[in-house]
Amino acid sequence: MTARPLRDNELPHLETFSKAAELCSFTDAAKALNLTQAAVSQRIHVLEKTLGKSLFQRRGGRVLLSDAGKKLYDYAQRILELHQSARQAVSGVEIQVAGELRLAASSIPGEHLLPGLLAAFRREYPHIQVRALVSDSATVLAQVEHGEVDLGLVGQKADNPHLEFQFFAKDHMVAVVAARHPLMRRKKVSLKDLIRYSLVLREVGSGLRHAFESSLERAGLTSADLQVAMELGSNQAVKEAVRQGVGIAVLSAFALEKELKTGQLRAIPIADLRGERDLFIVQDRRRVVPAPARMFLSFLETHPLRASMK
Repeated sequence: MTARPLRDNELPHLETFSKAAELCSFTDAAKALNLTQAAVSQRIHVLEKTLGKSLFQRRGGRVLLSDAGKKLYDYAQRILELHQSARQAVSGVEIQVAGELRLAASSIPGEHLLPGLLAAFRREYPHIQVRALVSDSATVLAQVEHGEVDLGLVGQKADNPHLEFQFFAKDHMVAVVAARHPLMRRKKVSLKDLIRYSLVLREVGSGLRHAFESSLERAGLTSADLQVAMELGSNQAVKEAVRQGVGIAVLSAFALEKELKTGQLRAIPIADLRGERDLFIVQDRRRVVPAPARMFLSFLETHPLRASMK
């Protein structure tokens, strides 16, 4: 059977266009589609020639959608999804959502919220491969902005016009003391109590450190008013230092569940410190969100775990 000529009103190579848009790279799109880079470039050129518009902007070895490309991407997804629905309806064979979900998370959502969420997400979407990285909030924000991941989960916002933040969950900061610390029997502590003792803090760049310092500023204090004994790069290291008697810490309540149950540590509310902080999902507004990431965002909106984390 010979292929009929393409009609002027048909848009070719929408799948190739979509993959290049999602990966911000013709080279990566070629690998994902098992094509050569030249073939991807040629297909995009044909589509651009058909529409009479440039669909991508080339920047530093990456490609970002132009305004015309952004408009086309939304239509392309609807067309491709309709093709999939038609194929499924006619063949009777359910087509599973597949692909890769690239996530980065700061320590609290990454270590204490994401594992349960991803286990439930995998039960609904078993063919989506998840790659999740855990670091501090500053690193996560950089990874999102550079297109290294599709979505980030962080404990702080940044003043960056490229990044879009969506509320995800509530976190609570508490003072943490060892079982034999002089403050262990207190129901509440104050900032004056904290500055009398050595403190073990998370490193600069972590969302928790940023939230703590912001709360200090609102109370008229700075880090210079504190007796900082150590700055450590993980919640586990901070907890171990507190357990060994190095000092008090200010940590997320999410990070203490195990130690509170065993009685190794005690969590105490800080009366004059704003203890709540928001956790956010962040994405780069310049880039499109691939189908697996869209599925994850939808999952977060509807899954019961979301309500339990607030």
